[in-house]
Amino acid sequence: MAKYSEEFKLKLVKEYQDGKLGYILLAKKYDMKDSTPIRRWVKVYEKFGVEGLKRKKHRETYSVQFKLDVLSFMKRTGSSETDTALVFGITNAPMIAAWKRALLEGGTEALDRPKGRPSMSDKTKKNKKNKHIEDKELTYEQKLERENELLRLEVEYLKKLRAFQMDPKGYLEKHKQHYHSNLKKPSN
Repeated sequence: MAKYSEEFKLKLVKEYQDGKLGYILLAKKYDMKDSTPIRRWVKVYEKFGVEGLKRKKHRETYSVQFKLDVLSFMKRTGSSETDTALVFGITNAPMIAAWKRALLEGGTEALDRPKGRPSMSDKTKKNKKNKHIEDKELTYEQKLERENELLRLEVEYLKKLRAFQMDPKGYLEKHKQHYHSNLKKPSN
């Protein structure tokens, strides 16, 4: 996926808002394969302003529960990834597609894996050789604890899904502040 500068995104948004060219013609004019990013940039700009178009200085992390709530909302309402992202205050809508793919391919456990390659600190380099051995040496008790934790997460998710299904608007209002405070926390 191509990375576009903030200036380029803003230029296309402004050009679209001028009303002379639509999404498809703008994409053709700037030799883009698809107009979808332009549509997303316009919506993000309308909701968050210039800040929404900027690349994040730090990678934001989201809890498994938050990811499940976002995916549940999208499935129940039939909202697009972009519209769902705007409801939950997410400026990177394609990330939702990645969560959806991870859930389908690996279940809730896959949503708990950090994205990207971990940094190779000296400690990591030393432990890299031992990691493979440690993975195999999980005790039966540790495996059960991990399975219990995943089951607890699933039960909690189902409870929240039920509450959401009973009163979607009330649920979203109740949890809106919680989600927005999580969005502002920098990752470690």
